[in-house]
Amino acid sequence: MTQLNAETALPYALKRVGVLMTPDPADPLEAEGVLNPATAWGPDGCLYLYPRIVSAGNVSRIARARVVIEDGVPVGVERQGVVLAPDEGFERGAHNAGVEDPRITFLADLGVHVMTYVAYGPLGPRPALAVSDDTVHWRRLGPLHFAYQPGLSTDLNFFPNKDLVFFPEVLTGPNGRPCFAMLHRPMWELDWLRPGEGAPVPAGITDPRPSIWIAYADADAVRADVSALTSLTHAAPVAGPQMPFEEAKIGAGPPPLRVPEGWLLIHHGVTGPVAKGFELSHGSVYQAGGILLDALDPSRVLARSRQPWLSPQTREETEGTLGNVVFPTAIEEIGGVPYVFYGMADSSIGVAALERTAP
Repeated sequence: MTQLNAETALPYALKRVGVLMTPDPADPLEAEGVLNPATAWGPDGCLYLYPRIVSAGNVSRIARARVVIEDGVPVGVERQGVVLAPDEGFERGAHNAGVEDPRITFLADLGVHVMTYVAYGPLGPRPALAVSDDTVHWRRLGPLHFAYQPGLSTDLNFFPNKDLVFFPEVLTGPNGRPCFAMLHRPMWELDWLRPGEGAPVPAGITDPRPSIWIAYADADAVRADVSALTSLTHAAPVAGPQMPFEEAKIGAGPPPLRVPEGWLLIHHGVTGPVAKGFELSHGSVYQAGGILLDALDPSRVLARSRQPWLSPQTREETEGTLGNVVFPTAIEEIGGVPYVFYGMADSSIGVAALERTAP
């Protein structure tokens, strides 16, 4: 994969706007935070936020709230309840449960909203999908399945996976067929599940740090049956940690945005210690940056930001369940301005404007 550190190819910046949502102290379902939201425009023309809300015991649900917009700027929310809870067996373990970190992409080709989320079940974080045509009712399609690729010398279905997001347009896959493409982030360390198992990194992968991958679902199969979105092939790495603010790991953020230069992926980079298993990594720092992917071949990196575009600075970003975190997960255009919605210290939700900078 080609990676050009051409800062001039990324004439963008993020400008902090403010805090959009904080936990409701009267709601026990939000006792441990509201964070890492998805977004979708409803049939009524309103913008809706889908935050991960966390109750005592670290049990996560996905809620829905109407975004309050004043003078073209998102300033608050009106809560409308829970749309997805960890009710299925693959979303619950003996000592844990959760549906976490949703991303929503509207697939115009299908006329549906697709929600990727992480099901925290008996085998740790597993990728899963739900779909909706009204943004209110969400139908689970179940866990994702990655086709076996002998060249990788492993089966991706054995491993935890996070940071899942679909591209909004039909693209051409590696097999030359029209496909829906999805970014994801497999993680190789298995000691948390089976002590002594280690981190069986696939053949050909020289950097074991969590990195951004891509995979594809055949468009014709999906048009015939939307559940085919869960059947993914041609998984391959796209971008690994490279810049100083990505030293420990990176992951995809909001759905990739089509810009004149290609596909703009706003992502997060992490520095500092990374905990084994999936406990919180206190001492780590999460920052946001950008990666430019080729318009026709999104597995090809054209450029990436050398420096982070947004770093933890405010109290809401530096203090919380996990301090020093900005975690972008959604982007929507309001009045001609793209706004990025992001988690703040695993506790609250903020908004930043994506601005084009001078060349």
